[in-house]
Amino acid sequence: MLSLFILIPFALLILMNLLFSKAAKELAAWAAGLLFVAQAAAVIFVPLDFWQAPAAFIQQFFPFTLYIDSLSMVLLLSIAIVSFVTLLVAQSTIDDESKRFNFISVVILAVTGMNGIVLVRDLFSLYIFLEITAVSSFILISLNRDRQALEGTFKYLILSAVATVMMLSSIALLTLYAGSTQFDTVSQVLKGQQDGMFFIILAISAFAGGLFIKGGLVPFHGWLPDAYSSAPPSVSVFLAGIVTKTTGVYTLIRLVVSVFGFSPTLQNILLFVGALSVVFGAVAALGQRDFKRMLSYSSISQVGYMILSLGTGTTLGIAGAVFHLFNHAIFKSQLFVNSAAVEAQTGTRDMNELGGLQSRMPVTSTTSVIAFLSTAGVPPLSGFWSKLIIIIALWTSGHEIYAGIAVLTGVITLAYFLSMNHRVFFGILLEKLENIKEAKLGILIPSILLALIIIGVGLFFPFILDTFILPVQSILG
Repeated sequence: MLSLFILIPFALLILMNLLFSKAAKELAAWAAGLLFVAQAAAVIFVPLDFWQAPAAFIQQFFPFTLYIDSLSMVLLLSIAIVSFVTLLVAQSTIDDESKRFNFISVVILAVTGMNGIVLVRDLFSLYIFLEITAVSSFILISLNRDRQALEGTFKYLILSAVATVMMLSSIALLTLYAGSTQFDTVSQVLKGQQDGMFFIILAISAFAGGLFIKGGLVPFHGWLPDAYSSAPPSVSVFLAGIVTKTTGVYTLIRLVVSVFGFSPTLQNILLFVGALSVVFGAVAALGQRDFKRMLSYSSISQVGYMILSLGTGTTLGIAGAVFHLFNHAIFKSQLFVNSAAVEAQTGTRDMNELGGLQSRMPVTSTTSVIAFLSTAGVPPLSGFWSKLIIIIALWTSGHEIYAGIAVLTGVITLAYFLSMNHRVFFGILLEKLENIKEAKLGILIPSILLALIIIGVGLFFPFILDTFILPVQSILG
C-alpha cells in the first residue's frame, strides 16, 4: 500500500502531460490540490497499521523496499500541507497558464521524489529519490529564467553536484563493506565492524557532508540565500517549507538513527554544526534588508536547532528535532507566503522602502506576527513547544553550553523579526504606499490556514505530543 504514495502522484503527472487539451491544463491545479489533500487525510485519519500491511500485487511491479513509521507519517503530512499551500500561492502569483501548468507538473514530480525519500529503506533508492527532488528544485528555481534565478540555480546545482559525489562515494564504500545497500544490513555490519574503521568513518562523514549541503547548514549554506530569494514566490514557499527539510534534515535523522548510529564523534559534529548554523543564521539575518534573504538566513538558523537536537542522541532529542521540523515547515511557509503578498502588492522586498503596511494589509500583518512569534519560541504558539523540548533535551543530556546557545539565539531571533515587522508593517505609512490594498484571496487563504495550524498545534500541544511526536521515539527501537 505504501507504494501508492509514490505511484499515484507519478501516475497523475504522466496523465496530465499525456492529455494536451486545454481542459487538462485547467484541471491540473484541482487534481494536484486533491492529491495533496488526500495525502494529508491519509496520514491523519488512516491508522499506521493499514499502511504497514504488505500489498503483494503492487510490490511485484515495484522494486523499492518501503517502510513507514511515525517519523515517516510526520514528513508525509508536512509534504502534503506545504505542497497544498504552494499550489494556492502559485495560482495567485503565476499569471501565465502554460507556465503555471509546468510549475504544477514539476511540483508533483518533487512530491513524488520526497515521498520516496521518506519511505525507501535502502541507500541507493534513497539517492535516486534525492536526485529526483534536486532536479525538480533546479527547474523550479529557474522558472522565471531571469539572471538572479539562473545564478541561484547555478550555485545550487554546483553544490548539489558536490553533494552527489560525496553521497555516491559513501554508498560505494558502505556497499563494499556490507555487501548490500539495505538500511538494516548496513547498520548491522557497521555495528559489528572492527576492521577498516577509517573507511567507514570516511563513508559516514561523506554522506553526512552531502546532507549538510542539501540542508543548507553552515559552512555549506552558500547556495541557500540566493536560491530562496531569487526563486519565484511560490517556489520559495516550497523550497523553504519542505524541500530542504526533507532532502537534508529528515534524511540525516533517518540515516543517523537507522544506519550510522550515534557515535561520540558524530554527535559532536552534529552539535557543533548545529550550533554554528543557529548562531550564524540568526546574526546574518539581523543585517538583511531584503525580506526574503532575511527569511532565508532565518531558515539556516532554525535548521540548526534541529541538528542540535539530533546531536543529543536521546529519544527526547529526536522527538524535538522532528517536532521542530514540522513546526518550521509551517511557520516558515507562512512567512514566505506573506513575503509573496508584500512583494505582489508593493513591488519590492526592500524593507527600507516599506513601512506602515499594517493599516493596509491587516491580515498579512497579523499572520506575520503569529509566525514570527512562533519562530522566536514565544508561548503558547507551536514553535515554543518544539524549542522547549530541544533545550530540555540538550540540558538533560549534559550539553548545557549548547542549551544556553539555543536560548540566547532565541533572543536574536526575536530581535530580527521585531526589526522586520517594524520596517514592513508598523511605523509610519509611506506616502507612496497609501493606495496599497490587502493581498489576493489566493494568498490570504494559505496564510490564514497556516496561522491556524500554528495556533492549533500550540494550544493542543499535549494531544499533538502524544499522538504524533512521542511515537517518533520508537524509531530508536
